Amino acid sequence: MDHGILFDHSRTARIGLPEAVFCEGKPVEALVELLSRFGKGSGRPVLFTRLAPDMFNQAPEAIRKGYDYHPLSGTAFGETLARKNKGTVAVVSAGTADGSVAWEAARTLAYLGIEHRIFEDCGVAGLWRLAERLEEVNTCDAVIVVAGLDAALLSVMGGLTSKPIFGVPTSVGYGVALGGKAALASMLSSCAPGVAIMNIDNGYGAACAAARVVNGL
Repeated sequence: MDHGILFDHSRTARIGLPEAVFCEGKPVEALVELLSRFGKGSGRPVLFTRLAPDMFNQAPEAIRKGYDYHPLSGTAFGETLARKNKGTVAVVSAGTADGSVAWEAARTLAYLGIEHRIFEDCGVAGLWRLAERLEEVNTCDAVIVVAGLDAALLSVMGGLTSKPIFGVPTSVGYGVALGGKAALASMLSSCAPGVAIMNIDNGYGAACAAARVVNGL
């Protein structure tokens, strides 16, 4: 059964970025059908995002074996795009609680064939952690900043690097954090000039934005 899913296979030729499958909310039957089509050896690289472990595990074992699945980020791919020999992206997160979003960005970059480095636990509550890694972060060509709570890391990073920055507010935080809305508002009102902000928890979108920078080098 087709489930009415029509892929935009020419998207890569148009914009340099392929279509991805957002799995959240899709019927299990539709996901299993899609997974059966794009595993290792299919010759058709497709990234699956927001693929929860309980959903992935409902696919037959023979299908699951054809995928590189990462439970924390909820991402899976059978094949990747060809490795690019230019450009590196830093993924900098405030805390371990932001890991699912940070790793969604990192895994998307891996799928896109883009070199990346991930720097976790660089939040402003312990600025020495960021200071120790800043020199290496600045060797990259673009920076993705992932942070919840007050998302202050974005403004700090914006004052310490000249590289393009893409901020991702996360839904991490108590009470008035409002599921990431406080972090989003903080990033949008940042005093650091020229930073670009993604939607809440959208690590995939940040990786694609950074990929546009790298692809243009």
